Amino acid sequence: MSVTNPILCAIDTAELARAQALVAGVRDVVGGIKLGLEFFTANGPAGVREVVDPETPLFLDLKLHDIPNTVARAVRSVAALEPLLMTLHTAGGPAMMEAARNAADLVASEGKRRVKLLGVTVLTSLDDGDLSAIGQQGPVGEQVRRLALLARDSGLDGVVCAPLEVAALREVCGPDFLLVVPGIRPAGAASGDQKRVMGPRAAIQAGADYLVVGRPITEAAHPAAAVQAILNELL
Repeated sequence: MSVTNPILCAIDTAELARAQALVAGVRDVVGGIKLGLEFFTANGPAGVREVVDPETPLFLDLKLHDIPNTVARAVRSVAALEPLLMTLHTAGGPAMMEAARNAADLVASEGKRRVKLLGVTVLTSLDDGDLSAIGQQGPVGEQVRRLALLARDSGLDGVVCAPLEVAALREVCGPDFLLVVPGIRPAGAASGDQKRVMGPRAAIQAGADYLVVGRPITEAAHPAAAVQAILNELL
C-alpha cells in the first residue's frame, strides 16, 4: 500500500494545551496525528475534537481489550470522531476482533468513515525475556507472526508491529495488510524505553505503511523541522 506521507506523530501528553500546541506545529507536515490512552483518559472525545480538526487524519490508539460486546460498543462509541485508524489487542481473540470489525462495518453503513482496525501484536517495549515472564512462548517474532495472522483471519485491516518484524509480516500477510510501526528512531535519536527499534528509511524499505514517531518529534526544539528531517531520510 502506498502512503503519501507515512509519518504519524504521537502526541503523548494528558495536557490539552500542550497537545494543541504540538498538533498546530506539525499537522501540515505529517500524515496524521496519534492520540492514545494518556490523552483520551484525561480529555475524552471532546478533547480529541479540540486538538484534531476533521481534515487531519486521526490514529486513535486505545488498545481495546475486553469481551466482544464491550469492544464492539466501544468501536461504535468513537464513530463520531471518524478516526482513520484505531487499535485493539489481538490477544482479545478472534471473537473480539470479529465483533469490532462488524461494528466498524455497521458504522460505515450509517455514513461514517470506515475506521481501519489495527491489532496490537507485541508491544515494542517487550522482548523475549518479557514474554517468558508473562507465560507466553517466544521468540517475539514468532508470537508477532501468530497474532498478525490471527488478526488478518479475523477481518482486521492490519496490525501494529515493531520494525524488526515488518519484512516477515509483509511476506506472510500480503501487500494490502496495513503495517503500522512504532519504535522508529531517526538518526541520532535515543531508543528510550523501546527495545526493538529501526530507522525510518529501513522500516519503509522493509514494507511499513505508517511510521509512528513521538518523542524524536515532540521533544525536538523545532518539531516541524524534525519531521522534515525524517522525511529527508526517506528520500
